[in-house]
Formats: sequence, structure tokens, C-alpha cells
Amino acid sequence: MALEAARALLLESGPQAVTLKAVAARMGRTHANLLHHFGSAAGLQKALAGQLATGICATIEQAVFDFRAGTATPRKVVDLAFDAFGREGAGALASWMLLTGNEDALDPIVGAIHDLVDHLHDGEDDSVSRTVLKLCLLALGDAQLGRPLAAALDLPPCTARDMAEKMLVESTAGRLQEPAEIVA
Repeated sequence: MALEAARALLLESGPQAVTLKAVAARMGRTHANLLHHFGSAAGLQKALAGQLATGICATIEQAVFDFRAGTATPRKVVDLAFDAFGREGAGALASWMLLTGNEDALDPIVGAIHDLVDHLHDGEDDSVSRTVLKLCLLALGDAQLGRPLAAALDLPPCTARDMAEKMLVESTAGRLQEPAEIVA
């Protein structure tokens, strides 16, 4: 219940609103109840980051598998990543944690992304890691500054997503196709 209330506050009012007092009030509990379970607001934010990251990465992983199977587009993968950092609040939460010196609270996010790469890795090289890094950095940057920067540069708001889609298509070109049959 606490993590659901914290997520609602994150989406409604931003990461600065995710405090023990605010979450407790939303749940009809006392500050002490949450303090007992999470230890601090930083602990609550870390737990929220873990829950968000796990759910988001599972969704993205399924979209990548669907893409590899030919049932999803690269844009779906891009949109899921960008929406996770933007609309779902992961980018704002990560930025808030860094700004407040709560860097270890990013561990669940980084861990979930690492697990995602492990599940998606196709064995040969580090191209999956590089692609995920580029996609996450583009999505995080877009969540933080994308719209105003695109507007200042007279570009459509979807420009970063378009760039990410192109990068994803280029990075997977040839790797998703079946190997040519060897004729003896």
C-alpha cells in the first residue's frame, strides 16, 4: 500500500512529494508505521525505485522479445523506455535521488537494467549493453529536458524518440534476421 501511495504522489506532485509523512497521510497511517518499514524517506524512495524499475524492465523485456519475434516494432520498445522515464516518473525520481545525495537508492534501477541486459544478451559482444545504455540515456535526457530543448531548437517534441528508434533499428540490423542457410 505504501509503494502504491508513493507512486501516486510521484506522478501527481513529483519526487519531492514522496515523503514518509505524505505517504502515511495518503494511506491513513502514521509516520511511525512507515519509518518502521522503510527506515527513512530515502528507504521508501529506494523501494519505490526498485518496484518501478522491476515492472518497467519486465515490460520492456517482453517488448524486445516481441520485437525479435517480429510481433512488435522498434518504436514500441522506444516508447516504453521513454514513457518509463518520463510519464511514469522514473527519470524525475532518479534525478531527485541524485540531487539529494541518495545515490545508493539508484541501485535498484541500475540492477534492474543490468538484469534486463543479462536476459536480452545474445552472447557475442556488448552490443546489447551499448544499445540499452544509449536508449536509457536518451530516454532519461528527454524526460528531464527534451520538450523545452526540442522547442528551443525548433524540432518536434518526438525528435529524441525518433532518434532512439533509428538507433535501435540500426543497432539490430542484421542481428534479428535468420542466418543464411549453408549449402554444401
